[in-house]
Amino acid sequence: MSTIGIIANPASGKDIRRLVSRAMITNNNEKINIVERIILGAQKLGVTKIYLMPDSFTMGQDVIDNLSLSKKLTADIEILDFELTASPKDTETSAKLMEEMEVGCVVVLGGDGTNRIAAKHLKKVPMIGVSTGTNNAYPKMIEGTIVGMAAAAVATDKIDCKKECQRDKIIEVGKNGEWIDMALMDLVISDEIFTGAKAIWDMDHIKEIIVSKCHPATIGFSAVAGVHRIIRGCDDFGGKISLNTGDYKFIAPISAGVMAAGVSSGVELIELDKVIEWEAPFRGVIAVDGEREITFKQGDHMKFRISRSGPINVDVNKTIEHAQKAGFFEL
Repeated sequence: MSTIGIIANPASGKDIRRLVSRAMITNNNEKINIVERIILGAQKLGVTKIYLMPDSFTMGQDVIDNLSLSKKLTADIEILDFELTASPKDTETSAKLMEEMEVGCVVVLGGDGTNRIAAKHLKKVPMIGVSTGTNNAYPKMIEGTIVGMAAAAVATDKIDCKKECQRDKIIEVGKNGEWIDMALMDLVISDEIFTGAKAIWDMDHIKEIIVSKCHPATIGFSAVAGVHRIIRGCDDFGGKISLNTGDYKFIAPISAGVMAAGVSSGVELIELDKVIEWEAPFRGVIAVDGEREITFKQGDHMKFRISRSGPINVDVNKTIEHAQKAGFFEL
């Protein structure tokens, strides 16, 4: 039996950045539509069982009802059974269960934050991130039907994921001797002392940015490093940049429709597995993948490490190309 899991976050794409930028809004009706297209693409190519994350908006049940009513549903769909919290904990629980069940592939609909939470618990199961959030440096905007096709190619073993997929780099975060969290794309150290809204956007308070990869054609703080230098997922290094110091003036897309100017001292390349020690000279907060998660006080001992211990990332286009060469689409 070929299986996939789908985690669709009903809260993604709705944070405060709609007030401070021109970020898109992906409503839950559109998320339902995307999930339906993923299922239709996947079941036509051999997926027989699909697990969905439950949510307080009952998006999963709507998907089942819509596809059943249209008589298009051939796969068996099961909504995971656990007590909802209507919080990021639901994404975490779903990812853990799908990892334990060893589904063939997990598709995550959300922004960088949702994908980060899922990635923390997907160590063996390959993952596809689909953008329905705000700053989407990690997940990509891809048509749902195509995502379903790629997920099916992985789940039915039509491609060798060990050879064709790449394990992502992450940025690990330690505090006072204990590794406590991670980021997929970027980590921001700010001297703001209140977490407030999770989203971070004020360049004036940012001291350091650490990136696992970066490109100027992304949105978010990885783009700040990206306008200095491109670091790709296949590169065995990451980067660190200090802001509001130095003499290099730049402009970067830190949010949708927001081009922010800044000053830096350039990008320092960081080798994989090198531990960066940092004793906090001020009180502040650390944002991981655009969301404030970790507070620290003056004197706290922080450490950071870029490692290739993230999720197994399915490159949708490359996966479908390999599947085509393997005759996956022949009837």
